[in-house]
Amino acid sequence: MVVSMDRRASQMMHVQVAGQRYKVVSSSSQAELSRLAAAVDAKLAELGPRGGAAAPQSIVLAAIALAHDLEQERAKRQLFEVKIRDLLRRILVRIDSALESPTEGEGSRSE
Repeated sequence: MVVSMDRRASQMMHVQVAGQRYKVVSSSSQAELSRLAAAVDAKLAELGPRGGAAAPQSIVLAAIALAHDLEQERAKRQLFEVKIRDLLRRILVRIDSALESPTEGEGSRSE
């Protein structure tokens, strides 16, 4: 068994999602967990009726919707990275071309 020495200290915290309080052991801060729980609550409110405790099916639907949103954002980021790499490659080609070709008048000088 390999134990990582780089582990952050985990602590027991509570979060509230869909009107239910849950115990969570996490190395994240309470503020971060609360922010994420609020995002889940917001997605639940977006997908279902307000008021009352959310059904487990609603919570699963919210989780799937959030996973879908995450995948879409990852795809956008990957496309952006490809475009940036291509742009940088084209810029470097232009810089290399400019450095390799003599400037006007410089090639005709005799030293």
